[in-house]
Amino acid sequence: MSSSPHTESPRDDFFYDAYNRDDIAYGLDPSASLAAYLSQIMPAENTAKGNLRAIDLGAGAGRDTLALAGAGFDVESVDLSERGLSRIAERARQRGIAERVTTRLADVRKIEFPAAHYDAVIATTVLDHIPAADAESVWQRMCDSLTSNGVLYVHVHTTEDPGSGVPPGNTSSAPVSETAGAVVNYFRPNQLAAMAIDPKANLRILRYEERLEWDYTHGPEHQHGKAILLAVRAGYHPAWYGHPAAFPRES
Repeated sequence: MSSSPHTESPRDDFFYDAYNRDDIAYGLDPSASLAAYLSQIMPAENTAKGNLRAIDLGAGAGRDTLALAGAGFDVESVDLSERGLSRIAERARQRGIAERVTTRLADVRKIEFPAAHYDAVIATTVLDHIPAADAESVWQRMCDSLTSNGVLYVHVHTTEDPGSGVPPGNTSSAPVSETAGAVVNYFRPNQLAAMAIDPKANLRILRYEERLEWDYTHGPEHQHGKAILLAVRAGYHPAWYGHPAAFPRES
């Protein structure tokens, strides 16, 4: 696959500095739950299904895009950071998987989600970067775009984050991220889980957690409140043993 051309403009790219440096913000290791899922599920899925399609919304510098492409997916990487997308294309070439990666400079609110089209939909800190009403609309279109064997991975900031304007985050003494201004929609406790169990979502939760975490990957040390969801289409039962697998097979 070919990458779309991008004209880099640091002044218009909020995350330019974070993605431009060598020790890239957020790192290049894929999200842990997603990586565990791919390692457990994908060998059988690749053999059985063949062409797999994924969309990575808010792809950043590509940590999840690269993992998906390495697992055999054709990945559409969507982001508003021109520099992030150019780094994705660069690293895909270095890893010999450029033909599986297409980059797209776009606002997630304005893209089409074909129904029952994607085998994986990834949205890491995306739904919290757009207003709540828009997030609900994008969420439903994301869910509708999953195939019958599709997997959904979503990561959002919560009101526990010290950058949040409401309790408990706004009472925290922990340092706030220098990019906190990009978050406009902090999720309430259990909000993401409630969205996932709504019948309209047509999902089955494999893993859900809410936690505080320290971030050393960009700017001064700071804290985040996060909610992380890993789900599949309702009715799909892959051989998922958890992250990490509770009792890994010894043989």
